[in-house]
Amino acid sequence: MQNTTIKIGTRGSQLALYQAERLKSELLEKFPEKNFEIKIIKTKGDKILDVALSKIGDKGLFTKEIENELIAGSVDIAVHSLKDLPTVLPKGLKLGAVLERGEFRDALISLNGKKITDLNENDIIATSSLRRKAQLLKINPNFNIIDIRGNVNTRIDKMKNGYCTAMIMAAAGLQRLNMDEYISEVVDHKIITPAVSQGIIAIETRENDDFIDSIVEKINHPESYLAALAERKFLNILEGGCQIPVGCYTEFTNDDFSITGFISMPDNTNLIEGSLSGKKENAVEIAEKLAKSFHSKGALQIVEFVRKFGED
Repeated sequence: MQNTTIKIGTRGSQLALYQAERLKSELLEKFPEKNFEIKIIKTKGDKILDVALSKIGDKGLFTKEIENELIAGSVDIAVHSLKDLPTVLPKGLKLGAVLERGEFRDALISLNGKKITDLNENDIIATSSLRRKAQLLKINPNFNIIDIRGNVNTRIDKMKNGYCTAMIMAAAGLQRLNMDEYISEVVDHKIITPAVSQGIIAIETRENDDFIDSIVEKINHPESYLAALAERKFLNILEGGCQIPVGCYTEFTNDDFSITGFISMPDNTNLIEGSLSGKKENAVEIAEKLAKSFHSKGALQIVEFVRKFGED
């Protein structure tokens, strides 16, 4: 293995390829003598573009096919947007490392440079996320919100062609593609709580692969990894996914840690939100405790209802 090419599995979108190339670059910086090759793998989420994400299902929508190749050994490392990676991984796989977290907040893109506070009922706001929809309806229950699919460029083209007047998407994706000029506002995380692990590039690996472990550990960012573990524990306890309006964000201050999260129905009813803080070394336990406190407030009933009945 030490003398062979190390293959990196990824989706083929422009953003996914950026992430794979960035990973490859960081690996080459640490291991200039090794060969790293990117392999593009098409996922279910790439093939179904005319159905809302919340109606397809959330079990490995953008990751399963890549994971299958990782298990089979046709790739050695898988790279994902961590927010796409289910909290329960297939047997034999693990979250091997993460790169340093980028911008974790959402961004507003609008035709006329509007900010969130400028939007009104006459705007047509597009998003692929029930999490964003629920929080937009918290701002204004009369907002006109429609679904949108496709990569970043496709969505922007749709907006330019009159499909919508504004969109919400992850700021990190736009920044990584050097498309900052389209951002009207990076939305305060206290107004729209981000997706779990948003802005983190994940490296998924096989368990008990000491050679690959010895490589990816050299590019792992410890604080981002701890944030990932804590946020994914929060999501796992709530049994949430892309079908459920749920989100959280974590913050570190020296040795202190805090997590703030929410879960609600898609129309923003039955909203549960809260925060918890403590020592950094206890980050995962704190996140678990916050999620469990949501249980006593009816979080599991929200999950069960949304999974059964969807937005209806």
